[in-house]
Amino acid sequence: MNGAAAPSCIEVRDLTLGYGDFVLMRDLNFTVRRGDIFIIMGGSGCGKSTLLRVIMGLKAPVTGTVRYGETDFWRCTEDERQRLLRSIGVLFQGGALWTSMTLAENVALPLSRYTTLNEGEIYEQACLKLALVGLAGFEAYYPSEISGGMRKRAGLARALALDPHIVFFDEPSAGLDPVSARNLDALILQLRQSLDMTFVVVTHELASIFAIGNNSIFLNNTTRSSDGGGDPKELLRNTNSAYIKNFLTRGAAGQEDGHA
Repeated sequence: MNGAAAPSCIEVRDLTLGYGDFVLMRDLNFTVRRGDIFIIMGGSGCGKSTLLRVIMGLKAPVTGTVRYGETDFWRCTEDERQRLLRSIGVLFQGGALWTSMTLAENVALPLSRYTTLNEGEIYEQACLKLALVGLAGFEAYYPSEISGGMRKRAGLARALALDPHIVFFDEPSAGLDPVSARNLDALILQLRQSLDMTFVVVTHELASIFAIGNNSIFLNNTTRSSDGGGDPKELLRNTNSAYIKNFLTRGAAGQEDGHA
């Protein structure tokens, strides 16, 4: 499904990230293809979430380009930028649900704001998206009444509300027990298969990286650049980077080589 012939969704070229005079990452180059589950990985503080924010339009890069198809996101008109933003969905680390709203009301929020559907049609779509993530029957529940794993699924349902082509995740498994994390990974794979969606995921969880990722970029906070990318399994087998090997084996590679 995701061979070399798959068309690109996002192309990042010569990207530098920073805050003021501080350079966080420089010279990043990668392509997210249609149907990818693209993993942004690296150690703590390397700039994973900042890179995600730049790609999804929440923070401008210092230099470089982010292209959605033929459109240069940071150099297009505001109307073009808003059009692109309506074609993406986002699941933030905590789910970011409104605690005073039911799950159905949370999912309905973007539909109310960005579509011309009437109230009945909006509720129907909200129920459909909740069912899609396994939450049929929980429409009237509040976030405080369900588990952490279910809140993540509800956040995903809201991210899917406008039928996006691309969904961005920031640490989707954070705070989840291993079973809930595996179930969320399985749901992501299912949605990619059934809806032909593309996912960009920030995560440091090895189980998720190997279970769902088919493409990636590794950020090295020592060199402030990328050490490589591609399918995580192939990357581990073929890389010459000690940083990647240690990250993807949690230090076991370094211990075996006598470097830990």
